[in-house]
This record gives sequence, structure tokens and C-alpha cells, in this order.
Amino acid sequence: MVVIRLSRGGSKARPFYTIVAADKRVRRDGSFIERLGFYNPSARGAEEGLRVALDRVTYWKSVGAQASDTVERLIKQAAAKAAA
Repeated sequence: MVVIRLSRGGSKARPFYTIVAADKRVRRDGSFIERLGFYNPSARGAEEGLRVALDRVTYWKSVGAQASDTVERLIKQAAAKAAA
């Protein structure tokens, strides 16, 4: 099964997450099928904190992928920002 989840990067105490479509059996930071965006919780000022390719997320959900709870929240946040 394919899941849409966060893959952690960055250094200690400075996390940076990549939103990926990956096989559920693969470890969190392991191989993935496609990179769908990123989330930077420590973004300050004019830095971009969230970018999501909503068209690709829609595609993956249409073929049966399930998003994690956190990614679902981020997708809604990105969609609201895109609509504004």
C-alpha cells in the first residue's frame, strides 16, 4: 500500500520534512516513490515554510494512497493558502 507521509531531514534540533509518497513497508527516511513537497516548521520571516504539489497529492489519493494525519492537516493548510 502507498502512503503519503513525512520524511525527516535536517540536523539535530532543526528538523526539515519532505512530503513523500512511499510504500508503507519502507522505513520512515528510506526510499520513496515520489517527492510531493516539503514542510519547514522552523521557517522564519519571508522563508517558505510549506510547499505541496496538490495536483500530485490528488493523483496519489485517486489511486488509493492514504495520507498520514499530519500530512492531511498540511494539505488542508496548503489548499487554503492556494485558494486565498
